[in-house]
Amino acid sequence: MQSIIVIILIGLVGGIAVGVQAPLSSMISQRLGVIESIFIIHLGGAIAALIPLIYYGGGKLSNWRAVPWYALCAGVFGLVVIFSMSYMIPRVGVATALIILLAGQLFIGTILDHFGLLGAIQRPLELSRIFGLAIVLAGVWLTVK
Repeated sequence: MQSIIVIILIGLVGGIAVGVQAPLSSMISQRLGVIESIFIIHLGGAIAALIPLIYYGGGKLSNWRAVPWYALCAGVFGLVVIFSMSYMIPRVGVATALIILLAGQLFIGTILDHFGLLGAIQRPLELSRIFGLAIVLAGVWLTVK
């Protein structure tokens, strides 16, 4: 198992990426529109992913049929994220929008963990996790208020 420090650092980098992407996508949406913003962001991501794919000769991309059909819908959820952040940021600010998004992630993550859905490791909901989630939700409420 990887060191918890490495896992935390990678998570923090991902969080920073979301925190920077959100206002940038909102900026594009305000100037061009939401659909245009979603297109530009996904095109940029596709180009960034294409470069290492070309370098590695396509990797395992040819095995895409082995992936369950519903997993191929993951990109649609990216559209929802960009739309929701683009909508929220001009209305409530970056930090509040991110904390609301985080609350949604924690909510669905808890459900997925509890039932072991979509390939998640099953982690039953315990009192300590409920308490932790309640604290986070209280923080969301205080941030949004």
